[in-house]
Amino acid sequence: MKKVLTIAGSDCSGGAGIQADLKTMSAHGVFGMSVIVSVVAENTARVIDIQDITPEMIEKQIDAVFEDIVPDAVKIGMLSTPACMQAVARKLDQYKPQHVVIDPVMYAKNGCPLMNPDAVGALIEYILPHADVLTPNIPEAECITGMKIENPADMEEAAKKIYAMGVRGVLVKGGHAIGNALDVLYDGEQFYRFETQRINTKNTHGTGCTLSSAIASNLALGCDIPEAVRRAKDYVTDAIIHSLAIGNGCGPLNHFCRIFPEA
Repeated sequence: MKKVLTIAGSDCSGGAGIQADLKTMSAHGVFGMSVIVSVVAENTARVIDIQDITPEMIEKQIDAVFEDIVPDAVKIGMLSTPACMQAVARKLDQYKPQHVVIDPVMYAKNGCPLMNPDAVGALIEYILPHADVLTPNIPEAECITGMKIENPADMEEAAKKIYAMGVRGVLVKGGHAIGNALDVLYDGEQFYRFETQRINTKNTHGTGCTLSSAIASNLALGCDIPEAVRRAKDYVTDAIIHSLAIGNGCGPLNHFCRIFPEA
């Protein structure tokens, strides 16, 4: 069985973060492991509070995984502070995992910040160069590049700018745009476009976490990057189509819709 590690925050409501990552990995038939970097008291409607795990404990969790069950891929999500980012970067330098997918989480679905705004520079300096695939949405790509993204051509330009920061593959997600859900992948040589019809639902809590975990799972299973992204987008689309109208805000995806269709 292939093994995938997620390094991210914990979402007690179960729709995003570590919980969404592990559900996604299980749905792909890989063995999921986790390193918790922040405990987030959140639900479908709001983020109540965040408590960060110490950098030392983050490093010890990563050591515990790599000394025993070496991951075939690593997914990195929420990293809220520069100290947290530096701790993760040190361990990535030490263990050099084969596949690294990074979701530069900056905000929750309800708009609450999950990253210190002053930490973007540290994200670019310490974390981005480790990414085999970086998966920013449009607001995150705008924050990283400092440019405004209004159309697919802008998405491609932003992807090129982020690639120049040391990333080996950039997937700019178009979920925040108008029209069909278009994602643009750039690998330094060519662009790939992945487009699906937009689904009319508010229940999209955890979409970014789920997509990046699905990409990491497919990379662990032997897919190349374009194929891993294609399969991941198909999986997320199904999970949104069968999303769950639970909670008072943006409900979660149905991560096991392909395994338990009656649900």
